[in-house]
Amino acid sequence: MLALRAVLMVLLGGSGFVQAVMVPLPAVDLRALDEGLAYLRVPVIVITLAGVVTVQVVLVCVWRLATMVRRGTVFSHAAFRYVHVVIGAIVAAAALVFAQTVARDVEAARMRAELAEVI
Repeated sequence: MLALRAVLMVLLGGSGFVQAVMVPLPAVDLRALDEGLAYLRVPVIVITLAGVVTVQVVLVCVWRLATMVRRGTVFSHAAFRYVHVVIGAIVAAAALVFAQTVARDVEAARMRAELAEVI
């Protein structure tokens, strides 16, 4: 249990670092680029932050479940709440990936149309 808690603490600290330091960096980089990519700044930041939050939610729920294992109450109804939250976070992360994919598909279709006009 001690090793699991240590790993969870490192992962939570790393995700906090990503959320506080690494996510704002692309925002600055996208602002510095030409105006053609400026519309991507907000969706990229929102999707990245939401992805980090889903990971943090899963880590906290695993921490709580590990605590319930230590206490011997992991097979109670209260444990299902955390399991359902983990499932919900995974579904939310999948929806984020799907939304990013749809946006790329729309962008690819627009680029194909522009290329067809040129040819």
